[in-house]
Amino acid sequence: MSHISACAVGGLALLLTTGCSTKNYVKSQTGPLIQNTNELDDQTAKNNRNLQDLSDRTNTGINKAQSSADAAHQNAQQASAASTAAQQSAQEAVNRADSLASVVSNLDTYKQIATTSVTFGFDKSVLTKKDKADLDQLGPQLGQAKGYILEVTGGTDSVGSAEYNYELSQRRAEAVVQYLASKFNVPAHKFYLIGIGKDKEVASNKTAAGRAQNRRVDIQVLSNAQQGGNGTTVSQVQSR
Repeated sequence: MSHISACAVGGLALLLTTGCSTKNYVKSQTGPLIQNTNELDDQTAKNNRNLQDLSDRTNTGINKAQSSADAAHQNAQQASAASTAAQQSAQEAVNRADSLASVVSNLDTYKQIATTSVTFGFDKSVLTKKDKADLDQLGPQLGQAKGYILEVTGGTDSVGSAEYNYELSQRRAEAVVQYLASKFNVPAHKFYLIGIGKDKEVASNKTAAGRAQNRRVDIQVLSNAQQGGNGTTVSQVQSR
């Protein structure tokens, strides 16, 4: 019995020793894994916070950029609307007609006191330096004229459709009107703008030289000034 007890005690001691060793071994092996796992969780959380911070800053930047873009777009629209309104107002102040006789009463009483013409390049409606120089010679005569009107007639060559040439002849006439109005302070109601397209040629469209002459704007200064007993100027222009 003593021998059995001794064996039992020895076995129990061996088991306890083995158990402690096993626990220590497991602890030594799992400890670093748990630590690594905790560190990985901390790093993941940190990364998530960084990503969220980046997302917040990105969204803030996008919102600010969008707000700036919206404001710029709105300002551009307002500027465009103001420009369009100003242009329309200026254009409406100029008399437009298919013929001068339709807007001016007693046209036969008007006499031509000055005239000039300017020509344009193919499909162009911008005044050249020479064009402006020619118009500058006409300008001083306007300051001396009384009871006058300006007939500004735009024309084109025969190249292109009739509809396009009507529009082009209008743009050419408008270029002359804008220059004279701004350079010599001519009131808008003095102008009678007519775009005849290719309807009335002044030279043959069969030659390059003839087509060049037809790409023109003719400007006539007409006056019906009459000196009454009180020295005032009588004008018979019927504005539209």
